[in-house]
Amino acid sequence: MKNTYHNILKNSHFTPPSDWMQIKTIDMHTGGEPLRVILDGFPTLKGNSVMEYRTYCKNNFDELRTALMFEPRGHPDMYGCILTPPNDKDGDFGIIFLHNEGYSTMCGHAIIAISTLAITLQWISVKEGENILKIDAPCGRITSYTTVKNGEVTGVKFHCVPSFVVGLDRKITLPGIGEITYDLAYGGAFYAYVDLQKNNLDFDLSTKNYQTLIKTGMDIKRAVIKNDREIIHPFEEELSELYGTIFIDTSKTPNIDSKNVCIFADGELDRCPTGSGVSGRMAIHKKRKEIGFNETMSIESITGAVFLASVISEEDYGPYTAVIPQVEGSAHITGSNTFIIDPKDPMKNGFILR
Repeated sequence: MKNTYHNILKNSHFTPPSDWMQIKTIDMHTGGEPLRVILDGFPTLKGNSVMEYRTYCKNNFDELRTALMFEPRGHPDMYGCILTPPNDKDGDFGIIFLHNEGYSTMCGHAIIAISTLAITLQWISVKEGENILKIDAPCGRITSYTTVKNGEVTGVKFHCVPSFVVGLDRKITLPGIGEITYDLAYGGAFYAYVDLQKNNLDFDLSTKNYQTLIKTGMDIKRAVIKNDREIIHPFEEELSELYGTIFIDTSKTPNIDSKNVCIFADGELDRCPTGSGVSGRMAIHKKRKEIGFNETMSIESITGAVFLASVISEEDYGPYTAVIPQVEGSAHITGSNTFIIDPKDPMKNGFILR
């Protein structure tokens, strides 16, 4: 008589009932920061722009965001995206970003990953050398440049939306810590930038301080939201929100200029150097005259991943002098999934334990 193991080999394929939802994804990471790319099975979004698609998703299918980002299919630091039509005929596609709190306005690590995937799956006609994609994010159009050598992706760089400084050396006071000095800048999303060299904080940007970084970053974020009245995008009200806190310190790695740790959304800690955050940093460094056009700065994350960043150009943007930053990194595919949602599952919409 055959043992159970033989039946396992024979009967390993599962076909879900017809009333169970199936959503297919490809999972990736950029510098350790995850990206779950939703490719099939998600309901059709209605609208005429990425912002309208995002609003429709939020109002009608938010339980699918939590189902795919939260446990048991995801985790508190999960990140994802949904692809949409572009805003106009000149774009290649649009993208909506998902996380544990909701929907972000820009995500550089996702742009690097999705550009890698677009070339790998040949969504466009791929050539050796540089391949250009025009991607419509909620914050505006992002142009990415994916380098292919011998048929393989060797790296991605992107030009972000106009990025600008709202104010330098601003002050807030935190109970138990005291005065905090921060810069407020925008790189597709607003961040409070906290340089450890200017502040009396008793931790560094290492993995051993993971929980301290999250708590302090969220305390700073809440205090800045409460006290700073200039988190205002000059053209789009829906972009006028503080996304996170970015801690900055010197790097202990030879030949690396700086280190970043970003705490964003509802206490997520970015594993990569944060593409939109690095974009805002380029605006800060340009304003402080610490970087010139086409000079490169290397910025490391908590995982040791590195983005290369530079300032391509400068332009007027409402009341601000903005820069167009360039950010470069690499991404990798980690798996493909068919997630199943059983309508009778009491935890079908997900949960989070932190």
